[in-house]
Amino acid sequence: MDIKFTNRLSYKQARLTVLVGFVLGTALSLLQIGIDYASEDASINREINALLEISHNPASRIAYNIDSELAQELTLGLLRSPAIIRARLIDNNDTLLANVTRPAQQSRYRMLSDFLFGAKREFQDRLYLDHLPSESLGVLHLEVDTYSFGSRFLRRAEITLINGFVRSLILTGLLLALFYVMLTKPLVGVIRELSGRDPRSPDQARLDFPPSHEQDEIGVLVTVANQQFDNMATEIQQRRNAENRLTDYLGQLENIVSARTTELKAINDRLSQSNEELEVARSTALDMAQARAAFLANMSHEIRTPLNGLLGMIALSLDSPLNAEQRQQLSIAHDSGKVLVELLNDILDMSKFDAGQLELERIPFDLGVLVEDTANLLSQNAAPSVELACLIEPEFPALVLGDPMRVRQIVSNLLSNALKFTRFGRVDVRLRTFEDGVRIEVCDTGIGIAREAQVKIFQPYTQAGAGITRQYGGTGLGLALTYNLCEAMQGRLSISSEVGFGSQFCADLPLPCHSPASPPSPLHGQVLAITSEGSGLAELLSVQLPFWGLEYRRCDLDESLLGQKPDLLITDCPECLFGLRPSISAPILLVTAYGSFLPSEEASALAPLQQQARPLARNALYQTLRRALLAETAVINETQLETLAPLRRAFILLVEDNPVNQLVAKGMLSKLGCEVTVASQGAEALDVLEHQHFDLVLMDCNMPVMDGYEASRQIRRSGRWPDLPIVALTANAMPEERERCRAAGMSDYLAKPFRREELIALLDLWVPTTTAL
Repeated sequence: MDIKFTNRLSYKQARLTVLVGFVLGTALSLLQIGIDYASEDASINREINALLEISHNPASRIAYNIDSELAQELTLGLLRSPAIIRARLIDNNDTLLANVTRPAQQSRYRMLSDFLFGAKREFQDRLYLDHLPSESLGVLHLEVDTYSFGSRFLRRAEITLINGFVRSLILTGLLLALFYVMLTKPLVGVIRELSGRDPRSPDQARLDFPPSHEQDEIGVLVTVANQQFDNMATEIQQRRNAENRLTDYLGQLENIVSARTTELKAINDRLSQSNEELEVARSTALDMAQARAAFLANMSHEIRTPLNGLLGMIALSLDSPLNAEQRQQLSIAHDSGKVLVELLNDILDMSKFDAGQLELERIPFDLGVLVEDTANLLSQNAAPSVELACLIEPEFPALVLGDPMRVRQIVSNLLSNALKFTRFGRVDVRLRTFEDGVRIEVCDTGIGIAREAQVKIFQPYTQAGAGITRQYGGTGLGLALTYNLCEAMQGRLSISSEVGFGSQFCADLPLPCHSPASPPSPLHGQVLAITSEGSGLAELLSVQLPFWGLEYRRCDLDESLLGQKPDLLITDCPECLFGLRPSISAPILLVTAYGSFLPSEEASALAPLQQQARPLARNALYQTLRRALLAETAVINETQLETLAPLRRAFILLVEDNPVNQLVAKGMLSKLGCEVTVASQGAEALDVLEHQHFDLVLMDCNMPVMDGYEASRQIRRSGRWPDLPIVALTANAMPEERERCRAAGMSDYLAKPFRREELIALLDLWVPTTTAL
């Protein structure tokens, strides 16, 4: 077996050794050349300076005598030096006594020499007499061509490099021969002997050791090969024995396989029968799911239709003149109806989770305003001795991306739960950024939840204990639905609570920032707050007012205010105001619980006074501070603010077949300044549209003769009212209903029963609004 020359170890070792030697030799040669270069470069200056020293005295005497002929002879003599190409002698009057030149040498190596030493060098010697060294007689200028020195250096460098290369070649040949004799030749002998053997033969003769290699690596290789031959012989014998045993096992295995095949056929027959039964069960389950969805849709429609009429008529009755007892009774009935609507919504949402039909939006919305609006709507459920506060970090983003309706549902459920179980103390809603999303915290000082009950509290229809349902009411769906909503948003809902010390619910939601916070125009002034240190009002003001540029100071309720002259006074203690007004003339902002405003007579006595219900919203607080500190407008109390109702001069076509719902919707719209025309079904609505202009159509979906879907399709197909908004009014709250309405050409969707706030929001979106004082 012949090995290619370039693949032999001797060649590889020699190549590596020579390469290292060549690199080192070249480096040493270059080092020697560098030293020679530095020496040659210095010798140029030494030789020329020596020549100048020799010529100094003659040149000085010539310059002293101003002898041009001797000057010419001297410069010609200097020009005989091979390095000097120009010599000039100038006296002390700048008179040129002699100037001789000759051309520089030309060579193909000149460019390299000029690069190393420079093309030319100039030297000059100031001429003077030895006994008058301070008196200058003139200057001797010499221009030197460095090529004569550079060519000498290049010849030496060439010889140095050639010697190194030749030494490397000689070393390569010697190493090749040496490595071949000591390494390659014995290895090739071992390889040839191994190649000529039959690996299947059980009897293998032992390899012989190459001469003089018994103890080195080649000898170890031969020893290992002999050991492998012994092992191979043993393994071959064992394999032959195993083959004999395997032949016996194969016969037994054929019998076992035959028996198992018969058994598997029987099992396959039973599996086929089971699959048929499973397919029947699957079809039955699908039919039941469809029936369940249809039942939920019908139940939603049948319950929401009378609820819409019930709540609408109660709301209209509350706007009419009533005595206190009647108003309280109707308010209780209205609140009970709203609880029933919320229960219905929770049941439908849980059914959507079970069916996997919940869909989430991803749109930008203001989470801070959403939290404040939700807290404001639920503030009427707070006990009189409970302080509700919204604490939002000042740098919180202006807009985040997510589903605002589902986030509002989470906030509403957590806050309703906290207000329900808190009779004294505080309920705080805290909002801040957390990692790549937001954290919504609802903290209360209520009854708390036992540790063993916290494990099961997020399960549907489950509360902390049986006594909770009897004492506080509820179905146990709110927290379960909230937990499922957080999971659907890829978020997390956690609880920290102790019995008797309140609870803290944290909803971490991955709602990325869409628009960062943009601080409003800074305010200037001093604000004094009279409130307890542990109140939510004090915490809100201490964080928010310095962020707006205001100087803030808090005083306790019993602290003296002598010498204090604030620009604005904020307090949550109405009893303190009558004692403060004589000594403080600044405007006062009174923060009270929902429905606890001072009567107009007392408010007038304390003017200038503004009243706001807690929780304080950031924008409302900022506008109040701005009006009070900048004196832009007159003081407006809550009673006056209620007179700033939007005036909508809109013409609405209400298409509704239910007489009660007609009265409810018409009554709400009329109070909002709208003129309403009623049609009882779709065909009548088309006829009314032919003769009258409308700004908006409120279209019921299920009606006799022509339903709302067909009426909307005909309105869109006609092309006569392309920009007319059509809003669906339906008691079916299932998600597919919204898509069905949009497919029919409707612009928006409003589920029954609807609240006045929802109707106002709808009109704000589709009908232009004006506000008058």
